Amino acid sequence: MNPENTFIIDGSPIPFEPDQTVLQAALKAAVYIPHLCYYPGLRPNGGCKLCTVVINGKHTSACTAQARAGIEVENNTPELNDKRRLLLQMLFVEGNHFCPGCEKSGNCQLQATAYDLEMMTPHFNHFFPTRTVDASHPEAFLDMNRCINCGLCVQASCEVDKKNVFAMSGRGMASHIVINTPSGKLGDSDFAMSDKAASVCPVGAILPKSGNFAVPIGQRIYDSLPISAQTEFLTTRKV
Repeated sequence: MNPENTFIIDGSPIPFEPDQTVLQAALKAAVYIPHLCYYPGLRPNGGCKLCTVVINGKHTSACTAQARAGIEVENNTPELNDKRRLLLQMLFVEGNHFCPGCEKSGNCQLQATAYDLEMMTPHFNHFFPTRTVDASHPEAFLDMNRCINCGLCVQASCEVDKKNVFAMSGRGMASHIVINTPSGKLGDSDFAMSDKAASVCPVGAILPKSGNFAVPIGQRIYDSLPISAQTEFLTTRKV
């Protein structure tokens, strides 16, 4: 292993290629760093902060930090995992997540990450926000109860689909996904289930109207192996 093309994570050497981020190199080397707003082929935005690591003593997002020779990265530590559980707890209480009856259960990255980090309780009081379900599209539901504002649908629709169906509106706690149509309805857009924006959502906010539960809960991707053991899957998803 060439030391000029390696860095250290938790004491282990990790090879990297030019222009790779710490997260990309780690996942390719089968080292799991928890994340939600990163998707292969889309521009990293460092939004969810779940992939925060310590690089040479400084906290930073692994999805945006460039891999550099000789850097030392702390990832799987009690302190960082405590902070990650805290972020997950806030995501769960800020929305309305109905995991036992959700079509995405077992395929949900948020749910799988919470299991992997052993999040046993939401800790905070639930907000129980009033959110809409947009069923106006013939092919898809848009259920804002599950949305975690990761922005992946916005990126995919803009950068891959070239449609700009989705956008982020508001700031801070008021930020939310909107549809770029006069009516604000998904059914009045040119969105299609074949769009990349339809498949990048890490939760159950965008769901097809047909074919649901074709694979039973209990036999889905994160039911067979924990997400931390599925780095190959996380790196081979394509835009």
